[in-house]
Amino acid sequence: MTELGVKSKTNDLQGLGISVKEAHWNLTKTELIEEAVKNREGHLTSSGALMCDTGKFTGRSPKDRFIVKDDKTANTVWWGDINKPISTEHFDLLLNKMLGYLQDKKVYVRDAFAGADKTYRLRLRVINTLAWHNLFCYNMFLRPETYKLEDFDPNFTIICIPEFEADPSVDGTRQKNFAAINLSKKMILIGGTAYSGEMKKGIFSVLNYLLPQEESVLSMHCSANMGIEEHDTAIFFGLSGTGKTTLSADPNRLLIGDDEHGWTEKNVFNFEGGCYAKVIDLAEEKEPDIFNAIKYGAIIENTRFLPGTREIDYHNTEVTENTRASYPLFHIRNAIEPSVGGVPKNIFFLTCDAFGVIPPIQRLSTSQAMYHFISGYTSKVAGTEAGVTDPEPVFSACFGAPFLPLHPTKYAEMLGQKMQEHDANIWLINTGWTGGPYGVGERISLKYTRAMITAALTGVMDNVGYRTHSIFGAEIPLTCPGVPGEILSPRETWKDDKAFYAKANDLAQRFIDNFKKFEEFANREIMSGAPKPNLKYT
Repeated sequence: MTELGVKSKTNDLQGLGISVKEAHWNLTKTELIEEAVKNREGHLTSSGALMCDTGKFTGRSPKDRFIVKDDKTANTVWWGDINKPISTEHFDLLLNKMLGYLQDKKVYVRDAFAGADKTYRLRLRVINTLAWHNLFCYNMFLRPETYKLEDFDPNFTIICIPEFEADPSVDGTRQKNFAAINLSKKMILIGGTAYSGEMKKGIFSVLNYLLPQEESVLSMHCSANMGIEEHDTAIFFGLSGTGKTTLSADPNRLLIGDDEHGWTEKNVFNFEGGCYAKVIDLAEEKEPDIFNAIKYGAIIENTRFLPGTREIDYHNTEVTENTRASYPLFHIRNAIEPSVGGVPKNIFFLTCDAFGVIPPIQRLSTSQAMYHFISGYTSKVAGTEAGVTDPEPVFSACFGAPFLPLHPTKYAEMLGQKMQEHDANIWLINTGWTGGPYGVGERISLKYTRAMITAALTGVMDNVGYRTHSIFGAEIPLTCPGVPGEILSPRETWKDDKAFYAKANDLAQRFIDNFKKFEEFANREIMSGAPKPNLKYT
């Protein structure tokens, strides 16, 4: 076996029972880019980024993600549509088949960390058959100093072989592609898909299982930033399209991370060493930090060139609308290193309410925060998906249901406890519609949203009066600098009170109906945060 690059002295591939033809260890980004181009895995763009395709799968395949059900997980994992079980026997069968497949193959091995706080980090070993996948791991996970690689001892392993396909009839999978997590063996197996995000989200799922149970650390699907002078930390939760990346990428604040974090008794820390940003319709004037981060060392996925050039066509949807860029955090000019901030004082839940009834800013009580956290609400609007003609509510528990091995109430209870311990404010921010639902009203101005977030961060909102929303119960500020007073109350922006309350009651009932599947495990405090439809207007 040929071994190239910086190799660990401990627990090498032979120690894992893996035998390959050739192993490239911890190559530099330049070496990996050269390998990828030589292997015809991608093309260099005019910005220096490497353009690659992910093949058949241009996104995660949540129905093909499995967790091994054994003595460790049988009574702890939240089994169901999100967490699908696979037996130990089927996992071992897949593992042995993959090891056999690798015997005459060249692989790229990377040692990395997940977790900027050294107390809680995972030590990863990733084995890839594609050089660009190994570069993705260089970008997305934390990069150990070279001297640490010599004695690197991993405690979790990922084996990712896109070319290897399962046989569903014997391997216990649904299709030929799969991502299987074994929390007892501390391994993730990925096959049949070249979508790189499966590796990143596989480790996120592992941390979402381990940290809350074993370390009392709240794992979160959120972005985080910190004030330059005051060093105050803020975190932003939100589903796709709510403005999480845009609002957390504040030029006047330091970026901690854009996607995955842990909240300890002392800090908030990034799980990752990079960003994985959507780039459809990316423009320098709108998102300069992301645009300029896509340079040498970055990966651009499923995009195309402008005709006759090597320039990236960010508007091209020929392959998918889920075009992505992967780049290390240090490509962002105001990112901090290490990516750790203090305990957050302000937490923002972002929603894009197409019903037009959620105020642009509300302050939530602890019980309301836990209820809304479990609900994870936003909405789809007409034109975003085939068949969507009217606004539709979307609920994703804890703003990241596909990555939660534990029941959502576990994470919500931890959030409520930390809110009370650290006297943190939680704000529900609506970046969606006002003056009526989608098609009637208008989108809330980004300028106003930024003004409200700034007022919350600077403490201005601590010294204004509030009124209570008659259905959702949260506190609506009476004033906010830079925001017209009538914007703060959605009812005042509607021309028809009866129509407003009918729509608000409709949305409130949808919250209640969605929450029924969580009620069995939700305590009384969580349930008290539910909206209360106003029957006077039904």
